Amino acid sequence: MTTTNTLMIRDYPQDERPRERFMKHGPSSLSNHELIALLLRTGTKDESVLQLSNRLLSQFEGLRLLKAATLEEITAIKGIGAAKAIQLLAAVELGRRVANLSYNDRYVIRSPEDGANFVMNDMRFLSQEHFVCLYLNTKNQVLHKQTIFIGSLNASIVHPREVFKEALKRSAASIICIHNHPSGDPAPSREDIEVTKRLAECGKIIGIDVLDHLIIGENKFVSLKEKGYL
Repeated sequence: MTTTNTLMIRDYPQDERPRERFMKHGPSSLSNHELIALLLRTGTKDESVLQLSNRLLSQFEGLRLLKAATLEEITAIKGIGAAKAIQLLAAVELGRRVANLSYNDRYVIRSPEDGANFVMNDMRFLSQEHFVCLYLNTKNQVLHKQTIFIGSLNASIVHPREVFKEALKRSAASIICIHNHPSGDPAPSREDIEVTKRLAECGKIIGIDVLDHLIIGENKFVSLKEKGYL
């Protein structure tokens, strides 16, 4: 009788399996070979995916050489076909692109005009009201643009929770709120002013400034900060 010492993922305790540990403790809790195992997904009939990923790392003496490996070099390893190799190389390329991201190309908002220009062409022809937030870093560069709500503006509907949830997620230093008036007239309504004041008060509590609330009309806008409501 022959025996095998090969362990499959299903043979590992639940709290030692990479996917379960990833979900419970996050990606930083996993070693390099465990992260690679998640990309490879399956092993072979002779070894588990963890053993295969360990062998892959050993072959390239760690991540430094692996990041420069070619498709041909990776597929030369027994148990790794083209599909798995492409998944690995795609992850490597994404990591390289993230590392090379530049903040210099981000749009900078220095005035209400800058904010209005950033969204004017997208928002001035909308047939419904859209409530949009721009999330900025400490240099007033736009980190993210998010549509929070579509429909008639109402202080009870535009909830601060939805506005500031994205700000916290993006580690934003400040927010510019924007919505359009499909009529083309950007004059603020009572609801516009109430929403602005409510969001500004919540921002002060959280420590994230609401810099302005812009109302977009037909090729014109109103800044509620310039009107004295912020």
